[in-house]
Formats: sequence, structure tokens, C-alpha cells
Amino acid sequence: MEAQKIVIVDDDMDVITVIQAILKREGYEVHYANDKKAGIELIREIKPAVAILDVMMSTIYEGFELAQEIISDKELSKTGILMQTSIDVLTTTKPDVQAMAREFRKSPGFKDLHVILIRDINTGKAGVDYLAEDGNSVFFHVDGFIKKPVEAKKVIPEIKRIAEQH
Repeated sequence: MEAQKIVIVDDDMDVITVIQAILKREGYEVHYANDKKAGIELIREIKPAVAILDVMMSTIYEGFELAQEIISDKELSKTGILMQTSIDVLTTTKPDVQAMAREFRKSPGFKDLHVILIRDINTGKAGVDYLAEDGNSVFFHVDGFIKKPVEAKKVIPEIKRIAEQH
């Protein structure tokens, strides 16, 4: 059986090395790129089961922009997206994570946050809501989040879960 392909897009070689070692030990075929441009080219070429995307690379939202590009590309839209971040993920029990993110945006404690990462703990549905440069809120769905620094015991189950869905 052919190994499942994973693409890591991150500008930190140390992070790539750690994740690559974890995934290769589990039998995955791992490829990587250091920025959005090289990442989208590699994802188009490799057609991985899952893309692990860092949020901040050469710009603060480069990973989000790459995720949106993958989602909107008909050929790539089946690629699982796992966002790698040090930002805290808010949890909900409501499956409509976009509506919940909008509710958080209305709350005084959250409305000024530049980024809201949200995940439904029952269904696993997840999404990103961020304030674009023009001040508008932008939302898109992702398959999950992994916290930096990456831990093998957390990333492997997420990769398996996402790969099974795609």
C-alpha cells in the first residue's frame, strides 16, 4: 500500500524537521515548502491527503491565505487542512462553527481579536475567522488545528482523522 502524502508549509526549518520525523516514523510520505508560493505549487504537484500550514510566515496571514487558495481550487479542495498555530482555539458544542465565530465577534471580550480559531468538540468541525486589512471579518472552514510546539501524541491522531475524511 502506498504511503499517504503530507505537505508541511512552514518557514521554520526546525518545526518542519520535527513534524517530518514524527510523520515519517508513522509511515507517511512527507514533503515541505517554506512559503505560500512554493507551498501551493508543491500541493498541486503532490496532491497530498493533508496539508499542515503554519499561520505566520512572510506575512501574518500567509497560512490563512494559502488555506483559502486550497479550498477554492477545484482540484485541491479535497486536501485536508490542518492549521499549525500558537493561537488558542476556542471550543463550542455547536456544529455551526461559523455562526459561533460570529457570536464570539459580538462579545466584548472577543470582538477586537484579530483571529478567532474555533472548533466544535462534538463533530470536530473547525474554522478560522480573522480580520482582514480592510477590517472585515473573513471566515473559512479547516479540518483542525495543532498547537505549537507539535507533540507526536496529538498530531498523529489529527492527521489520521483528517486523512480518513478526505
